[in-house]
Amino acid sequence: MSDPKTDDELAGTEAPFVSHLVELRDRLIRAAIAVGIAFGALCLWPGPSGLYDLLAAPLVAHLPKGATLIATNVISPILVPLKITLMAAFMVALPIVLYQVWAFVAPGLYSHEKKMVLPLVVSSTVLFIAGVAFCYFLVIPGMSQFIQAFAPTSITAAPDIEQYFGFVLTLFLVFGIAFEVPVAVVVLARIGVVTIDQLRKFRGYFIVGAFVVAAVVTPPDVISQLALAIPMCILYEIGIVAAQFFIKNTQVPEAQPEADKTA
Repeated sequence: MSDPKTDDELAGTEAPFVSHLVELRDRLIRAAIAVGIAFGALCLWPGPSGLYDLLAAPLVAHLPKGATLIATNVISPILVPLKITLMAAFMVALPIVLYQVWAFVAPGLYSHEKKMVLPLVVSSTVLFIAGVAFCYFLVIPGMSQFIQAFAPTSITAAPDIEQYFGFVLTLFLVFGIAFEVPVAVVVLARIGVVTIDQLRKFRGYFIVGAFVVAAVVTPPDVISQLALAIPMCILYEIGIVAAQFFIKNTQVPEAQPEADKTA
């Protein structure tokens, strides 16, 4: 026999839960539509082949004269450019995707908390794209030049396009996520997990951890490891400054004096 007290406590909870699931579905559909529209536009211009050539350019520029990338799989010449186009479409639609996340959680936030979320969504998008751009324009060319400089002259480099795509995608994700350090620092400080003074004290541990992470997740070359660890350390300092600003400007509003209320 059910407990009436328990039934009363659970009464009415099914509908809000279902409504949240429906809203989550709608937000996911809108995000998927945004990615789909971006994918269609990129297929029209510059096209999957154009995006593939753009992605391969940093490596091809440092290959020996006459060397090119090869395809060892029958469908790779079609499949890999489509994967690259989908990745580019997600990056183009990233602001809309993050906005859908923000719009889903916003109703459950206080007004002073909403002041923090939208800037964090914008900064997360900018920092992720900055990390990908940093990797594309600096890390991959420098790493390719470093590898070719130490490669024996008897070896003709002809990387497989699927392996290169997987390698580049991993680097993009690593650098994109690593550039989110300021956002992580701000969030942890704002919700009270750590204080600003603790963040300053943890500076040395973070520097050591950044170099350890860079050694683990990047290829075994000094250029890519330094290119990941040094920006992470700089972004950590930026995160401390940003955390101070956000904590100051997103405090819970103080209660008004009784005199003001009765005036």
